[in-house]
Amino acid sequence: MIFKTPLLVATASLMALTACVDPNAYPDDPNARAKNGAIIGGLAGALAGANAKGDDKLAKAVVGGAIGAAIGGAIGASLDQQAAELRGSISNPNVTVTNHGSYLTVNMPQDLLFAVDSASVRPDLRADLGSVAQSLIRYPNSRIEVVGHTDNTGSAAYNYDLSQRRANAVAGVLNQNGVPYGRITTIGRGFDQPIASNATPQGRAQNRRVEIIIRPTQ
Repeated sequence: MIFKTPLLVATASLMALTACVDPNAYPDDPNARAKNGAIIGGLAGALAGANAKGDDKLAKAVVGGAIGAAIGGAIGASLDQQAAELRGSISNPNVTVTNHGSYLTVNMPQDLLFAVDSASVRPDLRADLGSVAQSLIRYPNSRIEVVGHTDNTGSAAYNYDLSQRRANAVAGVLNQNGVPYGRITTIGRGFDQPIASNATPQGRAQNRRVEIIIRPTQ
């Protein structure tokens, strides 16, 4: 029982630090994600050590926190580096790369990738997809989700099918450039997850997109 109070204090302190190290608050700091990952990893490792069986919970918490911080920091630093490389290698300015701290999202507007009602990737966008594929090959310790989204024009069934076919098409290009299908999952969302209002042409254009989500596996 004596150990619980310091553990709670340590946990609260670490959570406060995590809140302070907001990567989005420091866009000019290339190490912000790595710092955030180290803090979150340290918190998770410390809690895991503290919950372990045995009498040396404090020691296990300290060791677990150190190991967790190292792993979390390494993942964060790797994501920082991969995001920077992706931004430098993608030529189309309408394609964005967002670092969420624990994963990356490459957002590709479908109007760039496909003609209307088509699921064939336009030849001029294959080069950018090839750059994404080369990045995925250089960073093999990740799984990839290719997620298709549409606006709300047409039926739900039609849009689901179109978004799935377009996700499959993008995954196919990644595979043709050397990314194993075993790392890729394709998902069609239809118009279930809009990021803008479907009431305007501009909003519908933002909703028509394919997201390549890169999640580190270690």
